Amino acid sequence: MAAEVKTLTPDQAWDKLQGDPRAVLIDVRSSMEFLFVGHPRGSVHVAWIDAPEWTVNPDFVTEVRKVMLGGVGLGEHGNDAPVLLICRSGKRSLEAGKLLIKNDFLDVYNISEGFEGELDVGHHRSTSGGWRFHGLPWEQC
Repeated sequence: MAAEVKTLTPDQAWDKLQGDPRAVLIDVRSSMEFLFVGHPRGSVHVAWIDAPEWTVNPDFVTEVRKVMLGGVGLGEHGNDAPVLLICRSGKRSLEAGKLLIKNDFLDVYNISEGFEGELDVGHHRSTSGGWRFHGLPWEQC
């Protein structure tokens, strides 16, 4: 059976990160989002789509491989080290995860609510879902 992107809630992702020292959390949002909106504490930034082109990063898979080879993951454990992906609401990270699966990553997770969650009726985020909403550790520049 072929590998596929698995889904975790923010709380499940936090538990996985605490329980598996090989697991790496990668924030795939733009540089501006990562720096100014905030990001999960301990996450590594590898943009899926970023300024100025706002197109899919052609080096995304290579950049993730470099992260994994940097001390945890693929270099030590083959391509089975857990890669957890987060974006704003879980859509970009799912697409990024599918690309990693196509490129032989075996244990890829999408954080379903993302960092900020979906828009509420007042067009605000972080009010009904997301990493921050659940009170998980985060920081910003």
